[in-house]
Amino acid sequence: MSNKVVLIISCGTDNTNRSTRGLHLATVAHKEGKDVSIFLLDEAVYLAKKGACTHVKAATGDSADDMLTYLQAHEVPMVACKPCAIARHITEEELEDGIRLGTAVELMEMITDAATISL
Repeated sequence: MSNKVVLIISCGTDNTNRSTRGLHLATVAHKEGKDVSIFLLDEAVYLAKKGACTHVKAATGDSADDMLTYLQAHEVPMVACKPCAIARHITEEELEDGIRLGTAVELMEMITDAATISL
């Protein structure tokens, strides 16, 4: 079994339960010693904008901002889909620390030999 886990998150502020849950699962996997990476697609690229996670919470009360802070502090690789960000007028300068833009080619490289969770 692979120790690598890639979370693909496609929901952002449009579905705070799923987007927060994706960040939560990444946090749990990291705490369990997994080699975690995150790829943000579609509406999830909004989560990459500075300050966007501040008011994003799941129905359980879990805070996307808390999860993002943990992931940043532990330098978990986070990539936002570049074409998705461009389509939503999100620039690299607007991204949270630790998040960078990437492409589908990079996503394919990330998921090779990794357990993948898509939300």
